[in-house]
Amino acid sequence: MGHNGVMSQPALAPRNAFVGVLVVWAVAFLASIAVGIFVAEEWRVPWLLVAFGGVVLLSFAVQLRYGRTEGFIFRVGGSALGALLLMGVISVGFGLAALVT
Repeated sequence: MGHNGVMSQPALAPRNAFVGVLVVWAVAFLASIAVGIFVAEEWRVPWLLVAFGGVVLLSFAVQLRYGRTEGFIFRVGGSALGALLLMGVISVGFGLAALVT
């Protein structure tokens, strides 16, 4: 048999980066709901800030785990901004509920 050269490995399809963004948003949603339910009203805002800090760190970790440099800042920014908006809307809901009761 003749040697036809070195066979190359087929390129694997890259993982979907948007899944990491959705994971961060889901964690932000769950964290803000947990803070709203389990934390007293006067401590909600500080704990929401702590939860948001954790979500920002999670967004960095998820995107670093993804392992692609293209669009890193865009993905981390999208994760953090989406989480901020989501947590803000949920905190407004809890604030309005506190006014009613």
